[in-house]
Amino acid sequence: MVEISEKVLIEGTANGDEGAFKLLVRKYQNMVFNTSLGFLPIKEDAEEITQDVFVEVYKSINSFRQDASLKTWVYRITISKCLEFQRKAKRKKRFAFLVSIGNTSDAVLESKTIDHPGVDIENEERTELLYKQIDQLPDNQKIALVLHNIDGMSYKEIADTMDVSLPSVESLIFRAKKNLKKKMLHYYEQRL
Repeated sequence: MVEISEKVLIEGTANGDEGAFKLLVRKYQNMVFNTSLGFLPIKEDAEEITQDVFVEVYKSINSFRQDASLKTWVYRITISKCLEFQRKAKRKKRFAFLVSIGNTSDAVLESKTIDHPGVDIENEERTELLYKQIDQLPDNQKIALVLHNIDGMSYKEIADTMDVSLPSVESLIFRAKKNLKKKMLHYYEQRL
């Protein structure tokens, strides 16, 4: 397959060329899906976010200033959509909990099980715990950690994506790992 330049993809999509948009989607869909899985361990949620990201890309392509690469811009949209999804899910969970308190029936809140392709049944509990702990990290720490450890991005790529300095990325990842280690140790100490 011939590599098409970002400029051609951007201009074609901005001008309503379906072929250019399809090529843009094909080029970045795995990246968006895998990043989404890093934030949302349920496959269907990651698929939903992937669709939302490309709808946003299509609607916003005319406002893309090209001060960063197209890939970085798509990453930023993906991260934003993931964080927005998580905030909405937390609000729904709180609301459902409040409703269940006021409800005298035996309604049980269902928790979603993890459906991440890289997780087998034996590791599901640990993975679920890890995702919960990652979810509790401050947003910037969570973003840096997911982009580095799950997406395999370099510190430089993360700095560009997050629009922060290289030392900031190093600090965010260090603090994220330190916080995760502390949370995981605390959890396992409580279970003993």
